[in-house]
Amino acid sequence: MRPPAEPPRGGRRPSPVNPLTWAKDWVRSSPGTHIWLLVIGITSLVIAAASEGLGQFLVHRTSSNIHELNEHPLPSLLISGFWIERPESFLLYAVMFELLHANVERWTGTGRWLLTVGGAHIAATLASQELVLLAIEGHRLPRSMTHVVDIGVSYGLAAAAGVLTYRLRPPWRYGYLAGVLVFFGIPLLTGATFTDFGHAIALAMGFAAWPLTPAAAAGKLPPEDGTGPADRAAGPPPEQRPESPQER
Repeated sequence: MRPPAEPPRGGRRPSPVNPLTWAKDWVRSSPGTHIWLLVIGITSLVIAAASEGLGQFLVHRTSSNIHELNEHPLPSLLISGFWIERPESFLLYAVMFELLHANVERWTGTGRWLLTVGGAHIAATLASQELVLLAIEGHRLPRSMTHVVDIGVSYGLAAAAGVLTYRLRPPWRYGYLAGVLVFFGIPLLTGATFTDFGHAIALAMGFAAWPLTPAAAAGKLPPEDGTGPADRAAGPPPEQRPESPQER
């Protein structure tokens, strides 16, 4: 007689991770980030393929400068966030999107992520252009600055960088926070431009978005193990979960 089959074990056996499956899951868990990145990739190809004159027309026409805000307020605010002035910088932005936007979107959810970075983009754009307008009226800047090129995704990235502070666990949280403050603070204190002011405003809005995070809903900062909703989705079955409270 054959011996009876061994009863199944309670734990799950680790299975090798398929890189393609992992990539698909990553994209599905942060759809807003990757749709945004796809649009930026398309507009970057348009700029790269356009003649110099057409390229200059496009970046000025899609800018959220004073002239365009007066003529086309809503389209300029929205469209300016889908263009970058130098297409060769796209790969760098892609890395930043994966590190900042994707992680924040996975943690907070697409709606709250979009509310945070979209609101920061709009607020920082309006505030920075108001500073330009005041400087023009005070004769500290030439009137040609009403047509300055003001496009890009950096305000949204600054806001995401602020939110991500709450996602990290100690001691990484403190080192990361110091690095972010230095990165955005030095330009602000040494000959700041209107863009530097915009970055500071967007970063502050990212810090202020604490109530929108899962950690705020749980009434505490991220736990020491750094787990979040996406991590728990692949965790043990309910009967094997620890007794301590978890983030939502």
